[in-house]
Amino acid sequence: MGGLTICPITAYKEGFRDEINGWVCLHIEGGPYERGFQHGYLMAPEIKEIMRSIEYLTYWDTGKKWEFFVEAARDLWLSPSGSGIDEEFLAEMQGIAAGAREAGVKITWEEVLAWNGYEELTGYWWPLRKEGKFSESIRNRKDHCSAFIATAPYTGGATAGERSEGRGGERAEEKDGPEIVMAHNTWSNFETGQFCNLVLDIKPARGQRIFMQAYPGYIHSMTDFFVTGAGLMGTETTIGGFNCYDPDQLPEFFRVRKAMQYSESPDRFVEFMKQGNNGGYANTWYLGDINSGEILRFELGLEYNNVSRKKEGYFIGFNAPLDPRIRNLECSNTGYADIRRHQGARQVRLEELMEEYRGRINVESAKKIIADHYDVYLKKRNNPCSRTVDGHYELDARESMSQPGRPLPFQPRGAVDGKVMDSRLAKEFAFWGRWGNSSGIPFEASEFLKEHIQWKHLDGYLKDRPSQPWTLFKAKEIQ
Repeated sequence: MGGLTICPITAYKEGFRDEINGWVCLHIEGGPYERGFQHGYLMAPEIKEIMRSIEYLTYWDTGKKWEFFVEAARDLWLSPSGSGIDEEFLAEMQGIAAGAREAGVKITWEEVLAWNGYEELTGYWWPLRKEGKFSESIRNRKDHCSAFIATAPYTGGATAGERSEGRGGERAEEKDGPEIVMAHNTWSNFETGQFCNLVLDIKPARGQRIFMQAYPGYIHSMTDFFVTGAGLMGTETTIGGFNCYDPDQLPEFFRVRKAMQYSESPDRFVEFMKQGNNGGYANTWYLGDINSGEILRFELGLEYNNVSRKKEGYFIGFNAPLDPRIRNLECSNTGYADIRRHQGARQVRLEELMEEYRGRINVESAKKIIADHYDVYLKKRNNPCSRTVDGHYELDARESMSQPGRPLPFQPRGAVDGKVMDSRLAKEFAFWGRWGNSSGIPFEASEFLKEHIQWKHLDGYLKDRPSQPWTLFKAKEIQ
């Protein structure tokens, strides 16, 4: 990664970190505790800032102190009666805490555990515990991300039939191109989403290498954009309106990390995710196998799940489930066909973009697709708002809001990045990323809070995100 600017602590044993264009790049390797220690030690400044924010935001958003959720994490995932996380990943989290403490951060490993499960604890478990049902205000915070995964003929690559004729054939050679292209942007409340600027390269002593976007202190990704040593590309979009959770089963952050590290195929990934599924952080997963060229969509609810496969075509992600069982029996008001809302609007627009770029979807066109600002509801070509592929709640007055309790007018929320990968990059453990926003629109915290004083409680907890260029990231070469 040439042209990197160096941060104060740059290396510890086999681990090292660099910074470029708003991102932090971290490489760790070895056994569970030692790779965790490298992570915690090298990311200590970021972990310290995150803990300061989480302690404040948790109380503001829920009325319960951070310690309440730390205790809940212990009860749910560590007690004899609770669900069990493999010792390997507990040791990695213990190492993260120990490394951060060595670098001067006051943190326990149980806090690292709670931080890894923060989405589930505050967005799934707590609403159920508090009300016996999921409240609209909290459940609707879980709508995250735009995404797509595509293969031939949309990517310009040879179709399965043409590949069977042999790449030497004239027709196949003319259409030779990347077999899979995948893109994603992370939608989040800015006060937490501003921390997902980590490009994490994990070389574990056992299992597959993982190259992914993540948050400091996480053993998983949370934004879920990754490639593994098994040739597995993956991303997801959250299922909006989901209202099921089983506290006696295994948390999503553990299941997905295990799936990434130990899956040899998309089918094995699916099985890992289904084992002990608690419904937490319910997602539709989009997987690509660079060995076979197959793409897969995996909708995972609690009681219900569905797998669709393609050798040709695409899948799009817009936060609403397609499976009628998940949509009608495990969700409420998903926004599936409502173009006043971001789910329905992006369903339409992403379909349009797939057809507009049919045969030409590659890394460069994927960057344009994931940064698109066409508003299908108002039919405006350039109207960045909550309904566009590149989401901007912070610019949206929300006049067309279809129900109370949805994200509020001018809420500091939306896309905080953009990522693109194709099969060729995946083989090299590489992807393109853009920090701040997938279209490059800057966010200036002080100016925003001056204009929208209803969010003044976030003063000191919102960071600027200046416009940044697209940047190519590649994992460290290991001899």
